[in-house]
Amino acid sequence: MTGLYALFRSTVGLKWLMGVSGLVLSGFVVVHMLGNLQVYLGPDAINAYAESLRKMPVLLWTARIVLLVAFGLHVFSAVRITQLNRAARQHQYELWSPQVTTYAARTMFMGGIILFAFVLYHLAHFTFGLTHPEHFQLHDAKGRHDVYAMVVLGFRQPLVSLSYLVAMVPLLLHLQHGVSSFFQTFGLNHPRYNGIIRALGPIVGLIVFFGNCSIPLAVLAGLIPYPVVGK
Repeated sequence: MTGLYALFRSTVGLKWLMGVSGLVLSGFVVVHMLGNLQVYLGPDAINAYAESLRKMPVLLWTARIVLLVAFGLHVFSAVRITQLNRAARQHQYELWSPQVTTYAARTMFMGGIILFAFVLYHLAHFTFGLTHPEHFQLHDAKGRHDVYAMVVLGFRQPLVSLSYLVAMVPLLLHLQHGVSSFFQTFGLNHPRYNGIIRALGPIVGLIVFFGNCSIPLAVLAGLIPYPVVGK
């Protein structure tokens, strides 16, 4: 236990912790996007999907707890790595000119702060119904929570859509750097596959970026029709 404690106080251990927690969160982001894209299939599809999750409370709450723990560990490790890096550098650079790190890597911490704020807003909007309670209380003709109506009515407000679109930029950069660096952190690099590994992060990031951005843009463009509000 002492060795394990010492490991996770080191930069290497913290990077492992960040890598594992980041992998869990990245997987969730992809699955969450795929679930949200069912809005293109119409009200019945996405409302049925949401209802099926609601009827599996054990699975749903287990996933929420795992995600909460992963999110907490990811934030903790990011903050500690930043603190350790700053403590190791006793003097600030007189001229800072990065030669190797990418823009995505250099903006991970600030992007993480933006994403943290966005997650709080997203939960208040779609999970707890705090920001638009009039949308959260809607039900469809089958008595199910009308997720379709909630999404469309929410994204019909330009400022709401803009906030989601802006938040997708740091998410793109996070995935672009994080997914590829996961392999390096755990020593999974190989000269034969390094090209694929370097491309994997940007590919995943762009898929999530365009997938998530497409929904508010489609709503604003009228491609996802205004719902017939239930009771």
